[in-house]
Formats: sequence, C-alpha cells, structure tokens
Amino acid sequence: MAELFDHIDELRRSPGKVAVATLVNTRGTTPRKEGAKMLVGEGGAVLGSVTIGGCVDAQVIEQTEDVLNTMKPRLLELNLGDEEAWEIGLTCGGTIEVFVEPLSADFLERVRAHTGRGGRAAIVTRLDGPVGAKVLVLDDGTATGTLGDAALDERFTREAREAMAAGTSRTLFLENTRAFVEVFAPAALLLVVGAGHVSMPLTELAKVLGYRTVVVDGRPRFATRERFPGVDELRIGIPSELVNEYPLVPSTALVLMAHDYKYDLPVLHKALATDVGYIGMLGSARRGAAILKLLSEEGESEAALKRIRVPIGLDIGARSAPEIALAVMAEIQAVRGGGTGQPMSTKRRGQDASVSGHPRSEPGDERSHAAPVSGHPRSEAGLRPPLQ
Repeated sequence: MAELFDHIDELRRSPGKVAVATLVNTRGTTPRKEGAKMLVGEGGAVLGSVTIGGCVDAQVIEQTEDVLNTMKPRLLELNLGDEEAWEIGLTCGGTIEVFVEPLSADFLERVRAHTGRGGRAAIVTRLDGPVGAKVLVLDDGTATGTLGDAALDERFTREAREAMAAGTSRTLFLENTRAFVEVFAPAALLLVVGAGHVSMPLTELAKVLGYRTVVVDGRPRFATRERFPGVDELRIGIPSELVNEYPLVPSTALVLMAHDYKYDLPVLHKALATDVGYIGMLGSARRGAAILKLLSEEGESEAALKRIRVPIGLDIGARSAPEIALAVMAEIQAVRGGGTGQPMSTKRRGQDASVSGHPRSEPGDERSHAAPVSGHPRSEAGLRPPLQ
C-alpha cells in the first residue's frame, strides 16, 4: 500500500491528469490477487501493474486515454489465451476485469491517514449502475459516500467490514449489484532486536517491500543513524521493555539479531504470549536448541516453541550479511503470503502434471519439498496465521 501512495505522490508532481487501473476480478484457475493497481499519467508515465507487465497491461494502458478524455470510469473485460493467462498467474485461459477511473485522491488520502494511525479501511466501488460510485468504510465504525441507494450502502458496508476482518479484497454481487471491496491495512511491521551487521540490509530490504521498520538495541554504539539511515524508528534501551510499545499482532514480524541470551530470552517470553505473526532468531541450530531448552525449562510449551524459527530464513545458501537478510525476508514473505518456499518452476510442473492427469502430491507433501526454514521439526499447530 505504501507503494501506491508513493506512486500517487510522484504522478501528482507531474502535469496532467492521472488514471487508476485496478484488477477487480479474475475467472480461471489460481487467480492472482485482486486489488493490484497501475497508475497512468496523461503524459505517458506508467507506475505499477495490474498483472506482471506485458501484453495485458499494454491493453489497459490503451484504454486509459479514453477514460482521461471523458473523465468517466470504465470496466474492462479482457479474454486471455493460455500464454497471456499464465503471465498473470492463471494456469489456463480465462477472463480478467480491470476497473479504470480518473484518480480522485480524497478517499485515498483519508485511507492513508487512517492506516497510518494503525487502522483498517475499505473502499467499495460500484461496477454497474452509477459506475464508480463509492463508499469509504473505516474500522472505527464510520462510513462516508454512497452507492446511490441507502439499502445498498448498508448491505455493502456490512460486507466491507467482514472483508476488513478477513483482510481480503473481493468483488461482490449483492442485491443485483456488483461492487469491488478493496481492503487497506496498516503497513506490516518489521521489529528487529539487535542493531548488528545483518540488521542493516534486512531493514533496507524490508523498506523496499513496504514494511514499517523498527530497530531496538541497548547499545548506543551500534544503534546509530549512520548505520541505519532509512529505518523508521531507532530505539535505544532495554529490548524487552521497548518491544512492549509495538503491536505484537499477526501483521508484525519479530526478528532477534542480537545473539545475546539476556536480550533473547525475555523478548521471546513476551512474544510467545502474543499473536505476533512471525518470530525468528539469528543463530546456529546448536544455539537455537539451547535457547529452546531454556525456554522450555522456564515454562514455555512445545507448541509455543515451534513458533520460533531458528536457524532463521530460507535455505538459499546465504553467507554474507545481505544474503542472510534476503533469506530472512524471503521466509517472512512466505509466511505473510501463505507460500511454501519451493521454486515456482517446481510448482508449475506440478500443476501441469495435475492438468494432464498425472498424480500430484498432496499439499502436505508439497511442504515437505520446500527449502528448510527451521532448525527443528514443525507441525501445523506451530504455524501462525499469514501476516496481513
């Protein structure tokens, strides 16, 4: 979401009008996530993508000229061949719908302010009738705007609140009316304990991926702006006290990089008492086993200990600090998106085999082929919900 607002700010600095294209619906196998956006400036600038680039985006860009000339929104329906479908995440030919409209930043600015304070929001956009009519729904109980009918407003507002709770955008057909419910959540938080050499590239990469980043450490010599120029917050103090000031919720990833028992143990006890979405700790399998043993002796259950990922990160053969940071963020993203960590080429071969009638392993078997993410066995009970 941070990227969307960055794109809006960038195009606002350029002359001319701006169109916003949003992927609102896919019909086919394994749909790509709805809500993907592309902004097209009147001067030709293009930021973002409704697919992954290529022919589909090119067709959408062609249609934005008419939308900007008439200042009227349009719902595009694009029928795809097999090659075009695979490009956007469908395993066979299908249809996608893209809603293109002139940029009106009023609701989006309110969304930016609300999510910046930690709230959630949803914008409901009507796709038929008075096309483009909108309702803004916030998780503080307020709703603004109208779809053109009070009964529709009430029904879709209720559905928008359910979508916010689930954290998923979707197109709905209710009361003979179609509308797209787009959910906005606060930026995911990366909370790093320990201002070591791996933490520097880790926070830089997390910023690129849209995370809010916080580093805490008790050592002023390491926790400096010279070492962490781009981090959102740099805190010096007792880590087990400082982490209490941040939301240890499913959208937060907690990473321990201090390599210090007196930091790790109290922070881990606090984290295991919450629903924090990801807990990872830098260290060898031997050190990890020792930490887990101490936590067990101090009363933590086996199920709780399985939440701690140590050694941290996906197995990509990382050696240097930037490589280790990449492995860690890859694992965090896999948890956040519900991924397996296996190569996409392997996944595609499995899908092709399934389509052609060859046996395919069960989902549980697929996970067994993923790169190792932990130095100890994991069970389903130990996995946390995906980060929102």
